[in-house]
Amino acid sequence: MNRRRSLTAPLLVLMLSAALAGCAEHEPIAALGGPGAAAPATVTPPPTPTATVAPTPAPTATPTSTPTPTPTATPTPSATAQPTVKPAAQGELAPLSWYYMKKKTGQVPDFPRDTKSFTPDMKAVWVGTGKKVYLTIDAGGPLIDVDLMLKSLKANDVKANFFISGNNIKNNPDYLKRLVADGHFIANHTMTHKDFNELTDEQILQEISGFEQLYKQITGQEVAKFFRFPYGHYNMHNLQLVSSLGYTSVFWSTAMRDWEPRKNGADDPYNDIMNNLHDGNVILMHQGSEENMQALDRICKEIKAKGYEFGLVSELQP
Repeated sequence: MNRRRSLTAPLLVLMLSAALAGCAEHEPIAALGGPGAAAPATVTPPPTPTATVAPTPAPTATPTSTPTPTPTATPTPSATAQPTVKPAAQGELAPLSWYYMKKKTGQVPDFPRDTKSFTPDMKAVWVGTGKKVYLTIDAGGPLIDVDLMLKSLKANDVKANFFISGNNIKNNPDYLKRLVADGHFIANHTMTHKDFNELTDEQILQEISGFEQLYKQITGQEVAKFFRFPYGHYNMHNLQLVSSLGYTSVFWSTAMRDWEPRKNGADDPYNDIMNNLHDGNVILMHQGSEENMQALDRICKEIKAKGYEFGLVSELQP
């Protein structure tokens, strides 16, 4: 009995120590799944490295990359190249278009306020004085009814002022010779009837000198130093440039929408002119209008009946 007790005591001690050892081995495993999970969560810096890796592409120079300079490099030359040819339209290069503001019949219209900025070296005329009318006929387009036009002018003993493009007299030299033979006044309307606001100084000089040379070649004479801007488009610089060549630019105080068909035929140009008749009237009509040519005889007769004489633009003083 005493022997059994002596054997049982050590056995109990042995079992108790084994149980304690088993608990000690299971504790760390429990710690990973329980409260100890906070430690692995803080260990998850693997995302933090990936977070620091994400910025790396941003600096990688996608913004800093060479594409950025490339676009800026291309515009810079083209922007500077154009101004050298024709600087930006501002100040004296700002495009202008001639117009007038009609008043009652018999009253001289109002004109663009830009005319008040014309300096003495900008020679231009647009209206005269007294009981005189200046009939100007632009021939930069089709030459309609030449025979009828010349017949009407001759029948009324009217000398008109013709602004002709060089291309027209180059293709129709006899047309020019007939005008000169009848004593009409011929002036420079450029070689090819281009908008001067879209040309360089060099091109403008070529347009004017080209007409001069052709006119002299056909007539043997120098062309009179009077000029009209195609479409009435000009600017202060171009006006000064043309004046520096000795030319006086001729604008107008009566015009019509005669580049398009007239609803009432020849009555429209007749009414347009007679309803705006005034002292010193500079009338613009285009030869390319059939209605103008049909109304010309009647217009000349009625203007004379109102007590006006027809004059040449060379009589006008800037």
